[in-house]
Amino acid sequence: MTKITVNDNGPLRIEGEMTICDATGKEFGLGGRAVVSLCRCGKSENMPFCDGQHARQGFRSVCAARDLPPPKPKV
Repeated sequence: MTKITVNDNGPLRIEGEMTICDATGKEFGLGGRAVVSLCRCGKSENMPFCDGQHARQGFRSVCAARDLPPPKPKV
């Protein structure tokens, strides 16, 4: 199972088996990593991966867990 953690004021941390693809479906080479962090601040020079810019840029975002409403029916 894959676990995704939304870090306060930081990246999305993904742990477990995963495949990350670009918009065309081509896979990023993860070099055998079982843990990666994806940028949420938009300032990384290694997008979509986090390079720590959030801390240097003062990025702030806190996301508490909550239940989502049921999906809307497809028409």
